[in-house]
Amino acid sequence: MMSTSWRDKQHPNLINFIATFLAANLYRLNFLSVSPDFIFNNGGTSVAFIFETNWDSENESAVFSRVNTLKRQFKHLYVVVVVPTGEQNESFNQSYFKYGMELGCPTFVPVCDPEMGFEKIVKIAHARGVCKQQDIVTTMRNERVQAVQCMDAFLRVLTSIPGIDSHDANALLAPLKQLQRHPRNSSWKTLIFPLRRQRGLSGSSGIHSTT
Repeated sequence: MMSTSWRDKQHPNLINFIATFLAANLYRLNFLSVSPDFIFNNGGTSVAFIFETNWDSENESAVFSRVNTLKRQFKHLYVVVVVPTGEQNESFNQSYFKYGMELGCPTFVPVCDPEMGFEKIVKIAHARGVCKQQDIVTTMRNERVQAVQCMDAFLRVLTSIPGIDSHDANALLAPLKQLQRHPRNSSWKTLIFPLRRQRGLSGSSGIHSTT
């Protein structure tokens, strides 16, 4: 859905580009009187967008006031801002911090031109729909929790060994991750030697190798 008030402020060439781009990607374009500039419905998820096609510092107050209003109304809100020059980009960055925006709430997407901006809008809306359909967000959250639990268990096992404290255990995490990522290029020695150097352990420390 495209806001009729937003449409009426844009150049006809941009509207034609948007209509053509949406048709090519199998989207149906509707013009409605809605608060955001665009609303996409993908996979049961509504994603709202504010689309500032040419950043103007004199209009910054109205832009950020609108952002604060709409982020309370829409769970998924993105703000796409066209900043074609370095001066406009700097002006936008200053305004972002001036109005105390919280990082990622909502997400701002600076772009170089309106066409690129709308392509970003479609990609974000599509990605949100795919995440909803495949429940990717829940899967990632569960994997994160599981990873933290495994790491906590790993640290508890190591610190239960006499002579190894929490600092030593944490020192082993980096080489362990390297071993997991590159099993053919690493060996168990990468796990033992850093610990020996830190603790000043000798070959008779009780850690013996077998081949």
